[in-house]
Amino acid sequence: MVKARQWLLNKKPEDMPILDGDNATFRLEETDLPDPKDDEVLVKLKYLSNDPAQRGWISKFINPERLYVAPVKEGAPMAARGLAEVIESKSSSYKKGDTVIASTGWSEYSIIPAKQLQPAPDLPDGKPKTQYLGALGLTGLTAYFGLTEVVNTTKDDIVVVSGAAGATGMMAVQIAKNIIGCKKVIGMAGTNEKCKWVESLGADICLNYKSDSFKKDLEKALPGPDGFANVYFDNVGGDILDLMLTRMAKFGRVSCCGAISNYNNSASNLTGVKNWFEIISMRLKCQGFIVLDYMDKYGDAREVFTKALKDGKLKIDEGEHVVKGGFEDIPKTWMKLFSGENTGKLVTAIE
Repeated sequence: MVKARQWLLNKKPEDMPILDGDNATFRLEETDLPDPKDDEVLVKLKYLSNDPAQRGWISKFINPERLYVAPVKEGAPMAARGLAEVIESKSSSYKKGDTVIASTGWSEYSIIPAKQLQPAPDLPDGKPKTQYLGALGLTGLTAYFGLTEVVNTTKDDIVVVSGAAGATGMMAVQIAKNIIGCKKVIGMAGTNEKCKWVESLGADICLNYKSDSFKKDLEKALPGPDGFANVYFDNVGGDILDLMLTRMAKFGRVSCCGAISNYNNSASNLTGVKNWFEIISMRLKCQGFIVLDYMDKYGDAREVFTKALKDGKLKIDEGEHVVKGGFEDIPKTWMKLFSGENTGKLVTAIE
């Protein structure tokens, strides 16, 4: 039997999660785990994936019937994927010391059926295995399928990516420009420093959406009628999505990936689309998607990534923000997702 610390969902937040006090969103507890049974594996969490979508899993307002995964219930461990070390195995597929990708949640130790684990072998050129949680994992796959499958992006397209300095956005920029070879790729980020970094990844230009001149800068970057965007990869929703609808070309396509601008807003403060008529008049296609929709194509996408890495078309080393800390710091690190502190993928390293 193993004692495991776990961060449980204490109370679903109405807006920004709370880290301290009686109304804290999470609480730390210790539990006893039973010994693993046949075909089960005991793992210890080493690295934790932090993703904006996790905020939706604990939302007080989303109808569980409308969510693509089971929501986290109050009193249950917070859900997340992580990189873990096998401590004890009752499966022939894994041995002690193996590194695996698993839905560990915010739990120091977990017992997981072997069939639910994925091996995490060494990566070429000594790249850290944490990339399995980001660029070479579901984050990168989300960007890839959001562009290639959802909106069928081609080299003739002008593409705009919001949240371009984030984990998914940084991959979307590189896939659009360096792999698909799009005619023009425009990023959006929250600081001038982040914009310069996005441009170093391949974006033709990156616009600071917090700048007073943002709307004019967007019009200049997308002058009509021949310069409007054909594809918009949307990570933020809200007012920026509403604005982008006015800069889309006829028959433009919007890949609806995320809505981080609203994740921590109460029901009365949600921002939404006012320029709905643009969708009608410009015959726009706006499609939401979840990366799980394309599980049967993960292998093909990873082959594309492997070749792109060898050809120097993907920069992933700088697109990772690993924060070291104790298990007790997990919620505090997770909250960095919503403060704009990090660039690229945010990973928690458990020390």
